[in-house]
Amino acid sequence: MNNLTVSTSPHIRSGASVNRIMLDVIIALLPALVASVAIFGARAALIVCVCVAASVASEWIYEKAMKKPVTIRDLSAVITGMLLAFNLPVHIPVWQAVFGSVIAIVLVKQLFGGIGKNFANPAITARIIMFLAFSVTMTRFSGIDALSGATPLTIIAGGGKQPPLWDIILGIREGCLGETSVVALFIGGVYLVVRRVILPNTPIAFIATVFVFTAILGKQPVYQIFSGGLFIGAIFMATDYVTSPVTPWGKVIFGVGAGIITVVIRIYGAYPEGVSFSILLMNILTPYINRLTEHRPAGGIKT
Repeated sequence: MNNLTVSTSPHIRSGASVNRIMLDVIIALLPALVASVAIFGARAALIVCVCVAASVASEWIYEKAMKKPVTIRDLSAVITGMLLAFNLPVHIPVWQAVFGSVIAIVLVKQLFGGIGKNFANPAITARIIMFLAFSVTMTRFSGIDALSGATPLTIIAGGGKQPPLWDIILGIREGCLGETSVVALFIGGVYLVVRRVILPNTPIAFIATVFVFTAILGKQPVYQIFSGGLFIGAIFMATDYVTSPVTPWGKVIFGVGAGIITVVIRIYGAYPEGVSFSILLMNILTPYINRLTEHRPAGGIKT
């Protein structure tokens, strides 16, 4: 016992770093990027590049202006730009894409203290603000000539005939840039789990909850889970380190709550999609979920 050294945390160290984690997320997003360009054409790549460039530039300009350390090398702004672009329709005006990127970085991320201190996912919040501000362009889907411009969720809400399920899974359907190809998103999700960047608790709980509740309501559960932004939301945004719970059970509660809210909005709300709103609402509840599911040492008392 004389050789025991007591020091401050962290007591368990690993080779993980912010840069490595962010790079893994970027790699995981690449299949969806390739799929979006293949499905929607070169303009999809343009929108992604614009959002990434505007996000990185916004972070650099803000931190320089505030005389703060520049953090663009941690790649978090790149991911914010990619995720925002993946939540936009292909024909969104370029200036609106830039506007959304500035909102995500400056308003949601930097004004709350920068990486690790924002209470909500920047890309999700920016998308909702854009949806409310630019409702016409944010809901205009006409990227695939062979389709009518209606998304599968809109068709479900209207009682129309769905395209073949395999087309929906592959991504041959209308929707936002990065949400359509479930196959590409699933590949990225498996990569993140294998790399231990995320745990599967939240994505599985989120998707399973949407399936179960839409099945109970008789609302085409298979089409519900493969349509809209459920997979990109469950895998890449509901698992955000900063805005989601840290405990295993907390992650499950987060996923179940987001799934229930998504179903309520999709079935009973004015909008056919509810993933973004559900994740934002659960982001607000994250501190309470952490408190509810926190581990206490043996013999510890509840504070």
